Amino acid sequence: MTAVLAAGGLTTLATGTAQAADVNVARNGGFESGLADWSCSGGSGASVSSPVHTGAGALKATPAGQDNARCSQTVTVKPNSTYTLSTQVQGSYVYLGATGTGTQDVSTWTPGSGAGWQKLSTTFTTGPSTTQVTVYTHGWYGQPAYFVDEFSVFGPDGGGGTDPGPSVPGAPAGTAVSGQTSDGLTLSWGAVSGATGYHVYQDGVRVKTVSAASAQITGLAASTSYSFQVSAYNAAGEGPKSAPVTGTTTGGGNPNPNPGVPKHALTGYWQNFDNGATVQKISDVSSQYDIIAVSFADATTTPGAIAFTLDSAGLGGYTVAQFKADIAAKKAAGKSVILSIGGEKGTISVNDSTSATNLANSAYALMQEYGFSGIDIDLENGLNPTYMTQALRALSAKAGSSLVITMAPQTIDMQSTQGGYFKTALNIKDILTVVNMQYYNSGSMNGCDGKVYSQGSVDFLTALACIQLEGGLDPSQVGIGVPASPSGAGSGYVSPTIVNNALDCLTRGVNCGSFKPSKTWPGLRGAMTWSTNWDAKAGGAWSNSVGPKVHALP
Repeated sequence: MTAVLAAGGLTTLATGTAQAADVNVARNGGFESGLADWSCSGGSGASVSSPVHTGAGALKATPAGQDNARCSQTVTVKPNSTYTLSTQVQGSYVYLGATGTGTQDVSTWTPGSGAGWQKLSTTFTTGPSTTQVTVYTHGWYGQPAYFVDEFSVFGPDGGGGTDPGPSVPGAPAGTAVSGQTSDGLTLSWGAVSGATGYHVYQDGVRVKTVSAASAQITGLAASTSYSFQVSAYNAAGEGPKSAPVTGTTTGGGNPNPNPGVPKHALTGYWQNFDNGATVQKISDVSSQYDIIAVSFADATTTPGAIAFTLDSAGLGGYTVAQFKADIAAKKAAGKSVILSIGGEKGTISVNDSTSATNLANSAYALMQEYGFSGIDIDLENGLNPTYMTQALRALSAKAGSSLVITMAPQTIDMQSTQGGYFKTALNIKDILTVVNMQYYNSGSMNGCDGKVYSQGSVDFLTALACIQLEGGLDPSQVGIGVPASPSGAGSGYVSPTIVNNALDCLTRGVNCGSFKPSKTWPGLRGAMTWSTNWDAKAGGAWSNSVGPKVHALP
C-alpha cells in the first residue's frame, strides 16, 4: 500500500522510508523584513505596521490608473509536486495566484468588504521539469489599497531555502545612559538582529516601546537615580531583558524646599472632609502646629500606589490652586505639610517589592505635585515591615534628607518591638521623624513596668511612651497622640492639662502620676492631635495649651 503525504509532518511509506514534511518555500511571507524578496509593480507596494494579521508587518499595495498593484516573488519548487498557496487579505477585489507552474496556472480572489481579514487559498501542481514558479497577489483597477499578510506556499522543499519565520531575539547589549537633564535621560543600546522593536523598563515597569535602539525617558525627578532594562521583540515574542543600567538625573534645584522640623513639634491632622468638625483651609490651621498631616491619601487599583483628591465641594469650594498655595505658604513659615496614608479611603497593602515601589513612586509624585514635605503612615490594617521599609527607603532616596516621615500606630501596635509597626520604625530609625502613637480608642494596655494602665490618665500616656523610649526609638522620635476634644474619638480623651503633665513627667520627671520613669527624656519630640478641625471646633483650646508646652520643652 502507499501512504499519503501529510502536510507539516513525516509520512511513512509502504517501503518503510520517510518523506520530509512540507515546508513554506515563500520568503518573507509575513513582511517582517519590509519588501525583501518581493517585487511590486509601479512602486505600488509598501510594508506597514498596521493593520497586520500577526507579527509586526504586512503588505499594503495601492492600485493606480492601469496598474492593479501586483506584488510577486519567484519560489523554488520540486517537479511533479503539489503546493498549497494561501494568504490573509484585507480589502476589495484581492487576487492570489501562481504562474509558470508547468501545468495549469491558478488564481482565486475575493470581492471583500474593505474591513477585516479574510483567507484566500488555492493549490497548484508543478510540471515534470518545473523548478520555479511565480506567485503573486494584486488588487483591481480603481479600487483602494489592499493588505496582505501570512503569505505561504506549502509543499515539498525545492532546494531554494525555506522561510521558517523569526526566532525570539536575544538580549540587547551595551545599554547605556546619557544626555541627563533634571527631568529626563537618554538610553541607547546595541541593535539586536531580527528585532522589530524594543521595550524599555524603568525600575521593573515597562514605560516605553520604540522601534530604534534608543529612547528618551522624560517626566523624571531631579537628582534621582533610576534603573533601566531593555528587551527586544518580534513576531516570535519578547526576548530576555538586558543587564540593568542606572542613570541619575541632574539637580534641578528646589524652589520650595522642605523646612526643618523643630526639636519639639506639635502635629495635627487636617481633615479633607466635613464630619461635623470645623471645615478649614490649610491657611486656617493654627500656627501652633509644626506638622500638618493632610488626611487622607486615596488607595488606587494599582497595588501599593496612592492618589489624592481634594474634597473641594465638601470644603466649601476650596480650590486645588489655593490648596497648593496654602501649603507653600505654610512651608515658607517653617511648617511641614505631609500626606497621611490611612483612614477609610487609604487602606493599602504593601506586601511585595512591586507594591513597595508603587508606594514610593506615587508618594513622591504627589509630593512634587502638591508640595507635601513627606508622608504619614496611619494604616490600621497592619503592615509588612520588610516591604514598608523598602518603600520608605525608596521614597527617602528620591526626596532627600529633608523628607518628613511620621507614623501614627495604635497602642496595640507598639506593645512589642516584634510588632510590624515597631519593627518598621526601628528599621528606618535613621530617616524617621516621629511616631505619634494614638493613646485613644484603646482600652487598657501594659506599660513598660509590666503593669496595666487604663486610657484617660497621665500614667497611661507616660507608661506606654516609656515602651517606645526603652525599645530603641530616639526621644526625638516619640510623640503623644490624643484627641483634641471628646468629639474627636470614641474614647480616650484627656484634657490638655493631663497631656502637659505627661510631657513634664517624661522630660523633667515632674507632674507624674503613680508611674514615674527611672529616667527622663528631655529630647521628646512633642504631641499630636486628631484633629486641627476638632481643635478649631473647641475654640483652639488644645493647641493653645499644649502648643506652648511643647515648644517650651527643654
